[in-house]
Amino acid sequence: MDNRAEVREFLTSRRSRITPEQAGLPSGPRRRVPGLRRSEVAALADVSVEYYAKLERGNLAGVSPAVLEAVARALRLDDAERAHLLNLAHAADGSDALTRPRRRRTKDQWKPHRSLQWTLDAITAGPAFVRNGRMDLLAANRLARAFYADVYADPHNQANLARFQFLDPASRRFHPDWDVAADISVAILRTEAGRNPHDKDLHDLVGELSTRSDAFRTRWGAHDVRHHGTGTKRFRHQAVGDLTLAYEGLEMAAEPGLTLTVYTAEPGSPSEEGLRLLASWAATEETASPAKPSATG
Repeated sequence: MDNRAEVREFLTSRRSRITPEQAGLPSGPRRRVPGLRRSEVAALADVSVEYYAKLERGNLAGVSPAVLEAVARALRLDDAERAHLLNLAHAADGSDALTRPRRRRTKDQWKPHRSLQWTLDAITAGPAFVRNGRMDLLAANRLARAFYADVYADPHNQANLARFQFLDPASRRFHPDWDVAADISVAILRTEAGRNPHDKDLHDLVGELSTRSDAFRTRWGAHDVRHHGTGTKRFRHQAVGDLTLAYEGLEMAAEPGLTLTVYTAEPGSPSEEGLRLLASWAATEETASPAKPSATG
């Protein structure tokens, strides 16, 4: 799959955000482009203007790691952006062919091994779930199913956190910091697109969200990426109210591309009490309606 447009837009967007002052260059008069000029990036990366122009046109095939690192330094890329650039280069020259699955399984085709579900079910202090890079919820413990009750409630969400974020009005309540959550969702999808440019399901999801959500389309065009491993988020659950939860995302060695995420609350905090209430609410809901939506769809 040709990724030259993706490369072009990513490099252009990173160049436009850096001021000459940030790069240690004189600003000079009559600048007609935002950020740095191509010639300035070329000078900072110690390559010719013609060569850098070729890179920015999307031609990363065969580019050496040393040049990629020089461009990353010149554009002041963070760790996530540097990894994204390397992924784009690997996809451009086909060197990702040996590491990517021949056929990526869809959400409906993937089923958690029973020992994984046992592991999730053994986590009782907070929501724990497995997702892929498309943000499909693939497996979950009881607290996670209760925590994401809004996501599972509407079948149009298809147990996908990105669809819920941008297409379900309930996400505005669930995420008090909606804009921050939206930025994170798009950055995760953009990172996955660089890592797995051959994923048709991901392309279909991005196309759907771009068509139906102006908020998504604008963010997607920013080409922001990020590592999403640890942090704190605020939520407002329909049954237990406000929760401030820390999260840890763990890459699964046995299932490349999948992430196990666990949410926890600070000991002794109101949010810890909120999770206890959520567990009680989940038990009540299961008793009242035994046929709960499964984590796999």
